[in-house]
Amino acid sequence: MALRKELLKSIWYAFTALDVEKSGKVSKSQLKVLSHNLYTVLHIPHDPVALEEHFRDDDDGPVSSQGYMPYLNKYILDKDAFRLWCLFNFLSEDKYPLIMVPDEVEYLLKKVLSSMSLEVSLGELEELLAQEAQVAQTTGGLSVWQFLELFNSGRCLRGVGRDTLSMAIHEVYQELIQDVLKQGYLWKRGHLRRNWAERWFQLQPSCLCYFGSEECKEKRGIIPLDAHCCVEVLPDRDGKRCMFCVKTATRTYEMSASDTRQRQEWTAAIQMAIRLQAEGKTSLHKDLKQKRREQREQRERRRAAKEEELLRLQQLQEEKERKLQELELLQEAQRQAERLLQEEEERRRSQHRELQQALEGQLREAEQARASMQAEMELKEEEAARQRQRIKELEEMQQRLQEALQLEVKARRDEESVRLAQTRLLEEEEEKLKQLMQLKEEQERYIERAQQEKEELQQEMAQQSRSLQQAQQQLEEVRQNRQRADEDVEAAQRKLRQASTNVKHWNVQMNRLMHPIEPGDKRPVTSSSFSGFQPPLLARRDSSLKRLTRWGSQGNRTPSPNSNEQQKSLNGGDEAPAPASTPQEDKLDPAPEN
Repeated sequence: MALRKELLKSIWYAFTALDVEKSGKVSKSQLKVLSHNLYTVLHIPHDPVALEEHFRDDDDGPVSSQGYMPYLNKYILDKDAFRLWCLFNFLSEDKYPLIMVPDEVEYLLKKVLSSMSLEVSLGELEELLAQEAQVAQTTGGLSVWQFLELFNSGRCLRGVGRDTLSMAIHEVYQELIQDVLKQGYLWKRGHLRRNWAERWFQLQPSCLCYFGSEECKEKRGIIPLDAHCCVEVLPDRDGKRCMFCVKTATRTYEMSASDTRQRQEWTAAIQMAIRLQAEGKTSLHKDLKQKRREQREQRERRRAAKEEELLRLQQLQEEKERKLQELELLQEAQRQAERLLQEEEERRRSQHRELQQALEGQLREAEQARASMQAEMELKEEEAARQRQRIKELEEMQQRLQEALQLEVKARRDEESVRLAQTRLLEEEEEKLKQLMQLKEEQERYIERAQQEKEELQQEMAQQSRSLQQAQQQLEEVRQNRQRADEDVEAAQRKLRQASTNVKHWNVQMNRLMHPIEPGDKRPVTSSSFSGFQPPLLARRDSSLKRLTRWGSQGNRTPSPNSNEQQKSLNGGDEAPAPASTPQEDKLDPAPEN
């Protein structure tokens, strides 16, 4: 990986800086200080006693036998802290100082817990993230040291061992950093010998590699993937089930999964890799990271729009309160105008009463002083003109009060329209809240269904493991029966070889005995008392035939056609049966035991 190579370059620069004599060697004490500083800076847990053992002043230990760079790769850079550091750099924001937002922390925690087959409730996760949010309230996220402290503190372990957590971090590291979409065992059919072999497969966006074992040390082959490849499901045959094939431009690869679920997962993952190649993308999780970032930006925009909407509603509320205050002021002014109007009416009535009294007095005095009455009438007419002007002013005041009342009614109508708009907004907010609650309930139902499916799958896996154990027991019994059969066959073969050896021996003896006896040369007649005696030829042939029959019946129970022909030739062409051998001849020539 590029990040690891860059870190190794920096460490190599430190190593060359310590190599003052330019000899390619640095003292163990200086390397021990450098390793301790790397442990401290990267927050990697280590054992000081083990560190002293590694760098002690002798020729033993990993540093003396392997060198410093293999020691660096094995004891420092392969630790969980380095993998967590790489995951932090991958998921952090693209701005300095580097921080990881709570959404990415939640995503990584869910990945790690799912790798350990653990389920975390929404409340526990929110509580854990709330604690971290209080720590990272000023920066808006977690720094790399806070992130490492979160995993080293054990708050997210929930009683899980360090080895299990290390395996989960390694699996997430392979998936996110090394772009391993899926990995596991599959059965693969050979191209030349057409036999089936179990291989460890690793799927990446550009290729599908397979190894001899899950240590990934011995690569057996690679299947390049491009936009022209495809994956198809095959029917069960040749004793294999859950089969599928990957078709490339040059070759078709046949594979078999352990069950239908594994086949579906593998075909979906391979199709995803082909889709990434068709879209020109090199990493799935980089694309997912960009999508999560866009979703966060959309949430931020929605939150800003909601805050703006709340601010606008607050302004409308303030405007409403201001108009209510103005309305109260108008109402107060109207009440004051009404009070003034009442006071003016009372004053006018009192004036009318006084005027009436004055007129009554004037009428009583009219008869007495007509001239003065005329003058007073003129004065009264002037007073009446003034009164008419006053009444006209009062009518104008009443008209203005009516206009003010109309403005008040219009203001009330505006207030009613604003109240209706606010009511519609509240109804829309309640509708959105109901939709969110429905989505939450659907998500909870989906989680329950997923848990039920997981339990069913666990039961199915347990049943399959029991079936596998029974099949292994049956296979062991078949192997034992086959071994016993092989032993029986081998014993029969030994007996057959021994019998064949005996048959060959007796055939040699019979060939010797079945050789025809030729008559000897005639001897000259000598002067003897038995000169005319000749041994009968038939008696010699009978004795030879007796021996031949005895050897044939004891050595080989079924005489061959050649022996029958030779016997006919000895008997002079007669087909009469040979006489049985006597007990004395049987005693003289016993047959060998098989």
